[in-house]
Amino acid sequence: MKRGTILDWPDEERPREKLISRGAEALGPAELLAILVRTGSGGGLTAVDLARELWLRAGESWEGLIRMNGAEITAVKGLGPAKAAAICASLEIARRASASPLKEGARVGCGRDVFNHFRGRLAHLAKENFYCLLLDAKNRVLREERVSEGSLTETIAHPREAYRAAVREAAAGVVFVHNHPGASPNPSEEDERLTERLAEAGRVLGIRFLDHVIIAGADYFSFAERRPKMGKSE
Repeated sequence: MKRGTILDWPDEERPREKLISRGAEALGPAELLAILVRTGSGGGLTAVDLARELWLRAGESWEGLIRMNGAEITAVKGLGPAKAAAICASLEIARRASASPLKEGARVGCGRDVFNHFRGRLAHLAKENFYCLLLDAKNRVLREERVSEGSLTETIAHPREAYRAAVREAAAGVVFVHNHPGASPNPSEEDERLTERLAEAGRVLGIRFLDHVIIAGADYFSFAERRPKMGKSE
């Protein structure tokens, strides 16, 4: 519904005033985005109109919006670099706020700890990334290392590269993690085979293989939680 500029709208319908008076939860997605967009276009479109178009191009989902880059946002006529930068910055703040990074020396107790540590960086990437979390004998974080970046549907990870940092730094244990660009964290057949190879390599090297975690959006899959004995001394 357009009524000239947003300033022509009743106070109770203006996104900013509505947020202040009723709270952010009262606003729909386009209204929230309109606050970031701030102003309309010279063609007579309001900030809400531009926000609605952006929301449609994102597939009407926050997941889709988070995956959009600056060029894709500015493809919406009326959204220039300044507006795109504000939207991208807000999405990055949301990503970082959703994560709970493990600091050096923090103990890794379960797959959710790994998920919370990496979700802000990996959950919405368009390509698969493979990481190794290096641990000491008490499962405390030494540091992390990115092993590889793959394609849209496939990550490139060989046990030799995966364990390189762990061998170099004499880590006692490792947790591997990678993302699925799609909506499901469920392991593929290749993920299953890779996990078996990583576990076997850990036994040969004398480094405890504790888990392989797959992250997709707001969910994760942990091989260790599916197979409780993985990573324990045999």
